Amino acid sequence: MESTPESGVDLGRPARLDWLERLPKVELHLHLEGAIPHAALWELICKYGGDPAVPDAAALPGRFAYRDFPDFIDRWIWKQGFLREAADYELIGVAVASELARQRIVYAEAFYSPVDVGQGGPSVQEESLALRRGLSSVAGTEVALIADVVRDQGPEGAMTTLEAVAEVATEAGVIGLGIGGSEQRFPPEPFACVYERARALGLRTTAHAGEVAGPSSVWGAIRALGVERIDHGLRAVEDPDLVAYLVERRLPVTSCPGSNVATGAVASRAGHPIRRLFDAGVLISVATDDPAMFGLSMAGELAALQLTLDFTDDEIRQLLLNAVESCWLPAGRRAALRVAFLTDPAWVG
Repeated sequence: MESTPESGVDLGRPARLDWLERLPKVELHLHLEGAIPHAALWELICKYGGDPAVPDAAALPGRFAYRDFPDFIDRWIWKQGFLREAADYELIGVAVASELARQRIVYAEAFYSPVDVGQGGPSVQEESLALRRGLSSVAGTEVALIADVVRDQGPEGAMTTLEAVAEVATEAGVIGLGIGGSEQRFPPEPFACVYERARALGLRTTAHAGEVAGPSSVWGAIRALGVERIDHGLRAVEDPDLVAYLVERRLPVTSCPGSNVATGAVASRAGHPIRRLFDAGVLISVATDDPAMFGLSMAGELAALQLTLDFTDDEIRQLLLNAVESCWLPAGRRAALRVAFLTDPAWVG
């Protein structure tokens, strides 16, 4: 299914969108490389001699349309080919943080996919530190990093990446470990040793699960990986026992409706299970996943929930507070952030 701006929802300028843009927000499921603003990506493409598939900047949005999830992964890999030097990572750190601040995303826990470029390119450690320099240079938002060990590299490769990240985790502001990639091909269980090692290193843990694979993938992330948060989790709705577990344990789920529509994981926003999971009492929050690749914004996602799934203003506020509760800030800072939201001039609308 091909993506379009705001993943097929004609938002126009609904009256509440202005309010949603002014609200303070927390985002917990954001891939930095999938959030690179097109202007910054075009700068990198030009830096490395251009690409016949993208003759000009106006052609970039057309490059980010997907038949299905594997096609999305292929486009992701293509984009990664333009990150070749430490300076490139610093550039995207500045560009993404600036966009987050513009959207009033005051705090984010963002994935990045550290890779050893090799052949004279930056190491995992250099990439991590360059991203931190870029992110920290922008006022108005705070971004903590989650290292994303891609399933496709296998447990051995994931462990190698984790150990490299661990060398600079404190300096680079890396607070957690996640796992993405081809969920339909690589179940979570073989990565249990990687997650055990991450916890020993003091990192928090999450996993992409239940996006394109069924409830068993979510159970595997819980039972084998011991995760503290589930990313996507939309297929959990197929298993009442799993939903009950998520509710009872208050295990957070980060939901990305626009992304799921864009990759074909669900057929439409109206059919997305976030409404059912929210109504069941799951601690669920909303995020954009790869906003620059899907034409999304946080305010747009919230507006789409109101337009297609009848989320009320109070329910939107609850989703935002769920994100605060689900984040990995220390308890005192979470409490302070909640108070800041509740007392923000935009909160009452």
